[in-house]
Amino acid sequence: GLCAGGAPGLSYPELKDLKKANVLHIDVRERWEIDRFGKIPASINIPLGELVEALQMDPAEFKEQYNQNMPAKSDPVVFSCLAGTRSKQALNFAMSLGFS
Repeated sequence: GLCAGGAPGLSYPELKDLKKANVLHIDVRERWEIDRFGKIPASINIPLGELVEALQMDPAEFKEQYNQNMPAKSDPVVFSCLAGTRSKQALNFAMSLGFS
């Protein structure tokens, strides 16, 4: 399940188009799910339980932890999970922290 702001859901081909446009893709599944079901290329895994903390980290700390530049509040970010429930929660968290 994929969620982006303003759109209830995205198909995988739409996501691939978005990724060409330099969108940060955050996969909020648990690490064991990534290990078991595989990682979507060019995504970063931040389990939902870590997300609120991660989005408030110091950018240097974020980079060290996730090996990726921290998104700015105005950057386009897409969240994904397995069924869409967690990515909706992730989207709400991000928006409550001031992400557009």
